Amino acid sequence: MFYVDETHVRAYQALRTTWAEVGKQKQIPSYGHHAHVSIFGAVDVQQGDVVFHRASSANAETFLDFLRLLKEKYSDRFIVLVLDNARIHHANMVQAFLDSDEGAAFHFIYLPPYSPQLNPIERLWKWLKDEVIANVLHKDQNDIVQSITRFEQYVLQHRDEVLRRIGCTA
Repeated sequence: MFYVDETHVRAYQALRTTWAEVGKQKQIPSYGHHAHVSIFGAVDVQQGDVVFHRASSANAETFLDFLRLLKEKYSDRFIVLVLDNARIHHANMVQAFLDSDEGAAFHFIYLPPYSPQLNPIERLWKWLKDEVIANVLHKDQNDIVQSITRFEQYVLQHRDEVLRRIGCTA
């Protein structure tokens, strides 16, 4: 069983509390354009396994790409996905995929509307944004991608920390 969601990492700043010398306000430069990277993610709350898939945008087509990636990675398993009620998760092309032979490997469980607190991957996204964009200027989309890659590599090597941070271990 995987908890699934998508997020966007944008170039413009997410300002968070930080330390600074008394009387010297921290300055975060900005350059006025809005580069971004969309990320689909799935987390196994028992094993701490995480699957990431980056895309130029989050839509039904890129969501299907993510589903195909999951199917390829877990070809020997029936895959249960817990996800929110985003429009792309209910799109006609997604429903057609689920009704096809290719989609027979999946079962979707939808969370109640407006309940992100029930999806542990939301805590993974918070961790990502705290590490990658909080109080940081990324000069371009490639810079964002490099930061995300470092985060993903760390996460994939530290399953115990993933489980701890998403609240699924003691």
